[in-house]
Amino acid sequence: MGTGGGRHAPRTGGPARPPGARSTTPVALAHETHGAGPGLVLLHGVGLDRRMWERCLPALTARHRVTLVDLRGHGASPAAAPGVSVDELAADVAALLSGPAHVVGFSLGALVAQQLGLDRPDLTASLTLVSSVAGRSEDERAAVARRREVAARDFGASAWAAVDRWFSPGWRAQEPLLAQRVLDTLLANDPVSYLACYDVFATADAGLWPRLPRITAPTLAVTGEDDPGSTPAMSQRLARRIPGGRAVIVPGARHLLPLERPERLADAILTHTGHQECHSS
Repeated sequence: MGTGGGRHAPRTGGPARPPGARSTTPVALAHETHGAGPGLVLLHGVGLDRRMWERCLPALTARHRVTLVDLRGHGASPAAAPGVSVDELAADVAALLSGPAHVVGFSLGALVAQQLGLDRPDLTASLTLVSSVAGRSEDERAAVARRREVAARDFGASAWAAVDRWFSPGWRAQEPLLAQRVLDTLLANDPVSYLACYDVFATADAGLWPRLPRITAPTLAVTGEDDPGSTPAMSQRLARRIPGGRAVIVPGARHLLPLERPERLADAILTHTGHQECHSS
C-alpha cells in the first residue's frame, strides 16, 4: 500500500515462516529506520503494514529516530500461525528494541503496544494508542465476530467492506488511488495469517482491560470522531483506565488517522513524546 508519493526503503527481515508453523520464540520482524533522536516505534493495524505511516514520517523523523515495523503475519515479516497471541506479537517487538522507545500503535498495533507496556515497562518510554478498541460491549464484540466470519468465508468481500468502513464517500472520491492501494494491501494478505491476527484484534482487549491500570508509561489515546469501530468512547475509557492517561478526539475523521489526518496525528504524537522528553531531561 503506497500512500501517494515518497520513497519506499527496502524491506528487511527473516524468511517467511510456513502458515502452519507456530513460533514459541520471538520472530525477526521486517523493519526500517529513519531520522535521529529519541527512539519511536510505529506499529500498524491488522491487514496493513508499515507503509501506512509514510504520511506521518516527515514530521516524526524531524524529532525522532523512527522505526517502522511489519508485525508478524504482515508485510515482509514471517507468517502468523493460528492461535498466535498478543503476548507473542509484543515479544516480537520487544526483541527488536535495544532500549526504551516511544511506542505508537494503530488499531491491532495499539493492543500490541498495551501488552508491551505491561510486559516490558523498561522498553516503553510512552504509549500512543491510535484508533484503539477498549472495553467492547457485547454488541460491539458480536459485530467484530461477524466481520471475522465474513473474512473466513469471503476474504475479498471482507477487504471491500473494510475500505467502505474506513473511507468516507468524500475522502474516497478525493483520493481514489489511496483507497485502491489500501484495498490492494488487504487483498495481498495471506488469509491464514490475517485470520490469526484478526483473532488477536477481536479478542485481546478483553484480557488487557483488567490489567490496564498496571501500565506505568505515560499514555495518550487518539481516535477519529467518526470512527465506528474504535470509537471516541473507547479512547476516553482508555484515558480513564490507564493512570494519567489522556484522550484526543480528531474531528471529522474515521479510522485511518495516519492516512486521513497525518499532520494532526503527528502533532498529537510529538506533543505527547515532547512532553515526556522534557520531563525526563
